[in-house]
Amino acid sequence: MSSSETAGHRRDPYEGFPGRVGRTFGESVPSWPRRVRPRTGAPNVVVVLVDDLGYSDIGPFGSEVPTPTLDGLAERGVKLANYHTMPLCSPARAALLTGLNPHRVGYSFVANADPGFPGYGMEIAGDIPTLAQTLHDAGYATYAVGKWHLTRDSASSAADNRANWPLQKGFDQYYGVLEGLTSLFHPHQLVRDNSPLDIDEFPDGYYYTDDITDQAIGMVKSLRAHDADKPFFLYLAHNAVHGPLQAKPEDLARHRGRYDGGWDELRAARFARQLAAGHFPPGTELPERNGEAGYEVGAWDELDEVQRKLYARYMEVYAAMVDSVDQSLGRITGMLEQLGELDNTIVVFTSDNGGTGEGGAEGTRSYFSRFVHHPNLPADWNPDVQREIDLIGGPQSLVHYPRGWGMASNTPFRLYKGQTYAGGVRVPFVLSWPAGLPRAADDDGVRGQYQYVTDLLPTLLELAGVERPSERGGVPVQELDGVSFASVLRAAGAPSTHREQYCEMTGNRSYYRDGWKLVTLHRPGAPYDDGEWALYDLRTDPTEIHDLSAEHPDLVKELAQAWEDAAWRNGVFPLADASGGFALRNPDEEALRRPVTLLAGTPELERYRSSRLVAFRSFTAEVALDHHGADDRGVLLSHGDQGGGYSLYVEDGRLRLAYNQYGELFEADAGELPPGAHLVALEATAVADLKWEFAVRVDGEVTGALGPVHQLIGMAPFQGISVGVDRKSPVSWPLWERHRSFRYTGALRSVTYLPGPAAPYDPETVVRALREAAAAFE
Repeated sequence: MSSSETAGHRRDPYEGFPGRVGRTFGESVPSWPRRVRPRTGAPNVVVVLVDDLGYSDIGPFGSEVPTPTLDGLAERGVKLANYHTMPLCSPARAALLTGLNPHRVGYSFVANADPGFPGYGMEIAGDIPTLAQTLHDAGYATYAVGKWHLTRDSASSAADNRANWPLQKGFDQYYGVLEGLTSLFHPHQLVRDNSPLDIDEFPDGYYYTDDITDQAIGMVKSLRAHDADKPFFLYLAHNAVHGPLQAKPEDLARHRGRYDGGWDELRAARFARQLAAGHFPPGTELPERNGEAGYEVGAWDELDEVQRKLYARYMEVYAAMVDSVDQSLGRITGMLEQLGELDNTIVVFTSDNGGTGEGGAEGTRSYFSRFVHHPNLPADWNPDVQREIDLIGGPQSLVHYPRGWGMASNTPFRLYKGQTYAGGVRVPFVLSWPAGLPRAADDDGVRGQYQYVTDLLPTLLELAGVERPSERGGVPVQELDGVSFASVLRAAGAPSTHREQYCEMTGNRSYYRDGWKLVTLHRPGAPYDDGEWALYDLRTDPTEIHDLSAEHPDLVKELAQAWEDAAWRNGVFPLADASGGFALRNPDEEALRRPVTLLAGTPELERYRSSRLVAFRSFTAEVALDHHGADDRGVLLSHGDQGGGYSLYVEDGRLRLAYNQYGELFEADAGELPPGAHLVALEATAVADLKWEFAVRVDGEVTGALGPVHQLIGMAPFQGISVGVDRKSPVSWPLWERHRSFRYTGALRSVTYLPGPAAPYDPETVVRALREAAAAFE
């Protein structure tokens, strides 16, 4: 066999070279590849996406919150008063960045589930180019800062292949939080580009909204220092105004007293301003307060004085966050103005979904305990751990407002985030591009045409003069669902470019066609039948008050079948039911529950990985150390933050355990720690009523105990495990005030986590057992 037959592929280095190559430079003619450049004068693109911002929460859409930057953009640009999105964050972000319906992309739900079906894959496939990838291929610089939430939580660790992290989806640089929420004073895990940052403490005065704004400005300034002409795409995705609500003191102070009149008064005032601005046709009615079971809102006047004071404070914090977002945008536009590029920058401002009711009827000062939805919560579970009112909005409180304020955020629409009624899916939208879309003197800038989140990608590509390719990397790309609405931006009388659209979220469904909307409010576990459907004519009833399903049964049947067809075509099925499918996880995740040894100096273990070691189970954490006496002190291990967690530490020669039960602090003294080599063990035993009992052992002998206490479940502990330090947001605020992150000064060798068997009430264990029993019966 010849060597040519055994050799692998080898490309001729001169093949296709357009110049000429001789034996010397003098005998050769050089040639250089042409760099991809956008068209001359191509605009910059800035997309600002806010989290859980309701339709009426900014000045141009009726709010009393001062938003001067947005007011200015709206005065020079266009407001889409009938823009729709998905009712939950990850699906909305997937649709915005790809132009495809989110189920097709694999985002039927937030990226915190993995039930094992195509619509829940939580990964953007290679044949679906993102807006960033298409603009990058066309020669744009591409930057993302803030919330990502398109990486499955189990794929957010530094050990993952990062295939679905921002840089692999077309961005040159990224800075922010991969997950869906975080503390704005102490972000739980910041990522720069492809690497989580190892941070012990944030500087005094740190605020995440300011940080991501600083980072965005730095990226653009760096670009301009190196290239004066290259256009950029900046995706600025705020974690604000998602819970937990937290605001800087100076912002909060500006809104004191603003909401003492309550949500009923606020809602009426915002609606009046919306009508005056021409957002709705004459005769549009403001619905009664939400009254659906589980979503109802009472009258403000029926609250007592203590409740009104507390609830008003929650809304002051929320308004301060909206204020801060506008300040952030003002800094971005101010930089563009300094560069002389503001007029030739397309600025888009919108929200991923409507305002939320997740704070419950009363709101909460302990966000993660309110967030738990286990079916068997014990009678003494507390979804609202008390906090002094002066702490609300600061780093020690993780609060959310009562759903009455969520109703006001969504003025004039019904219901909230998560539902397919307008309150969940109709959000503010402002677009400004003075150089490319100058407003005529007789144009008020309000557009009433129906448009959908998938339309943004093709619109921005058309405005930028960039063609979406039919293939990428030799692979055909999937077709778009969105349609450009550039014609609507240019002419107030242009027809909507989006005639019909299905929607689905956890069984809530809707179908829109030419002004008619078929919609359900699905009760979890209820059958999916035609009795759920309501029908509204949005042309005369945009606030979805008058159900016409009884008058138009044939239209109900026609649109219901259209929804069914669209659902199969887009990968919507299977729908959520009472079988508990959302609790299931990929069996490969069992590897995350194996014992793990963390050596001294190991960076913080990622949140989800950490949670798998302790959730719904007994566990032991063994600390191997050499203690040299009273001078050695500090944290041995910590897991969690102000929203819930536990830490083991040595102070004044004594071993102590701190347990933060969703904001309520318990402490136990485990005795003096003598000098010498020790194995210190923290043992947590899962007992009835979703509780743990803790024991602290030193070299096998029990020296301290604590409990029973409520287990940390759901999203808590939200900060991962740290060895030898309590990073960022502390488990114990008093300890942090005394010592900050309190690194252990002795010789800590390792911390080993030994997860025990799952407790019988572990949701995933319950679902798997039921399925195995059913399979055996069949």
